[in-house]
Amino acid sequence: MNLKQKTIFMVSIAIAFIVGFVPVSNAMHIMEGYLPPMYCILWGAITLPFLVLGYLSIKKTVNNDRKSITLIAMSGAFIFVISSLKIPSVTGSCSHMTGTGLGAILFGPTAVSVLGVIVLIFQAILLAHGGLTSLGANTFSMAIAGPFLTYAIYVICRKLKVGKHMSVFLAAALGDLFTYCITSLQLALAYPSESGGFLVSSAKFLAVFAPTQIPLAIIEGILSVLIIMALETYAKSELKGIGFIKVGEE
Repeated sequence: MNLKQKTIFMVSIAIAFIVGFVPVSNAMHIMEGYLPPMYCILWGAITLPFLVLGYLSIKKTVNNDRKSITLIAMSGAFIFVISSLKIPSVTGSCSHMTGTGLGAILFGPTAVSVLGVIVLIFQAILLAHGGLTSLGANTFSMAIAGPFLTYAIYVICRKLKVGKHMSVFLAAALGDLFTYCITSLQLALAYPSESGGFLVSSAKFLAVFAPTQIPLAIIEGILSVLIIMALETYAKSELKGIGFIKVGEE
């Protein structure tokens, strides 16, 4: 890793720490032991094929451009730092920025599933953040569902000739919000309301997370744009190598 690449890597981590420690910063993973065993197994099984696709995607990216390892590592570090900063909420979880949108925009959604599950394993073991039994559910919401929506929104915006930086902002912010929608549905499936069932329970969980998550999603969108702008300035060749900047594009 040369000096320029080290600088980009350290700046991204520093920005994540600065933003993460503002008073409104929150974090959310479903905690250890909160989901019934059947749902732990179900979400783990659903997640597994995406991890295989993610491994193949990363392998292909690295084979095509060895310098992409630096950007992949940066994306993983960004996810780890920004999603580790949390405060407790109610109903067995908490709220936070995910950090997965940046990686999804740069490398596609399947690659982020691998980065996400690695981050979640370390957080569960080292920080007691989330859990191993809920690993499948947390991976699906944060590292699969959110990144897929992020990538889809980014691609659609670019096809509609929306500016690149605005596309990054919208994709990262909405992908963050979608993560929490999926988590709310996961919790509602496991614990439907006695009066009203799944739909009422989903609405209750969404109402708990929405007030804190909307401003955090906006912050994540802005932060993702700032990092992309920094990469466009100091790592243009690396972005061209992974195809984020097309040949001839300034």
